[in-house]
Amino acid sequence: MTGEKTGGNTLSEADQKTLDLIDAVAGAVRDSVARGELPTIDLPLRNLDNVSYDADKGYLELGDLRKSRTLTARTARTFAQTLRLMAIARDMVRDNDFATKREAYYISKNWGECRFDEQPESDAIMDDIEALASLHGLSREQLRFYPEAHGGSVAGELTVVDRDPYTGAAVEVDCGSMGSGAYSIPHSVEHLEFRTAAKFVLAIETGGMFQRLNTHRFWKAAGCILIEMGGVPTRATRRFIRRLSDAKDLPVYCFVDCDPYGFANIYRTLKVGSGNAAHINRFFSVPRARFLGVTPQDIKDYHLDDATHPLTKADIKRAQDALKNDPFFATNVRWIKAIQQLLNMGVRAEQQALAKWGLNFVIDEYLPRKLKALDSFLP
Repeated sequence: MTGEKTGGNTLSEADQKTLDLIDAVAGAVRDSVARGELPTIDLPLRNLDNVSYDADKGYLELGDLRKSRTLTARTARTFAQTLRLMAIARDMVRDNDFATKREAYYISKNWGECRFDEQPESDAIMDDIEALASLHGLSREQLRFYPEAHGGSVAGELTVVDRDPYTGAAVEVDCGSMGSGAYSIPHSVEHLEFRTAAKFVLAIETGGMFQRLNTHRFWKAAGCILIEMGGVPTRATRRFIRRLSDAKDLPVYCFVDCDPYGFANIYRTLKVGSGNAAHINRFFSVPRARFLGVTPQDIKDYHLDDATHPLTKADIKRAQDALKNDPFFATNVRWIKAIQQLLNMGVRAEQQALAKWGLNFVIDEYLPRKLKALDSFLP
């Protein structure tokens, strides 16, 4: 703790770092104006030409290229919008408040001529500010701009230690004592602490499969934590999994549909991030994630051929793009073979296809067998 907020609350180290960054940018602008110079804000260049994959680090990362936002007659509106959003962030940090991305757009409606006309404008400026903050180890959540969506659901061998937002008192949530429900990951997870004796995290694509595994308490028999991703996982879900994995040294196994979208969107985003978000992948990617299944080989090994669906044109294009343009897949021999195998088979399979052998086949047979063969997991 390094200082005090409005209302007597204390500033965290990240809060103070955020304020220092904003003050430094504003101070540099002021000093330039005082010298009679046009002020400039240097921002990371956010495009795929400035993105690379480092297998040792385990995520897609932003390179060293920068762009300069200089105050001119043509850029006056964008420059003002950048400073105004940073000022809003400063106020929210000091007041211990937050705004959703949608609220940030509407806040601008009293800014006169520099207001945002559409939300994509405010989103783009916010992404630029976050890219700048990322160079200092900060993300959008430290700037107090939160996504609309919270995280997924959690059940199993885990106690989450949260904080009462008003009193600061510890609030303990036992994720194994939620009855037929589950713990819902909040939109910001930086303050959470964890207690667990689990052996691994099982990240699950679909809500239906999560409900089945939770209802039958698979997590108790396997000694694990279940997390529902609900398709491509939200920022909160990815950050929660990353912090949990790092804090408790837990491997993360992903149980996803066997299709190009499951591979190249859901799993890839969780494990290494995305090119569009390269400036924050080091915070949100989960390098310890492994692909448990469903794999193309599983379709053969578990005789699911008659429980599959043909690949669509969009599926084929997504798979071919992954092999040709995605640095994570294109440099990984095992993934190249798996995706080529799927293309040769011409079909895709959902998690629920395993119900061909019985509603609880996935609990009684599939997952126990897979978990005994960790070396067979795709990287």
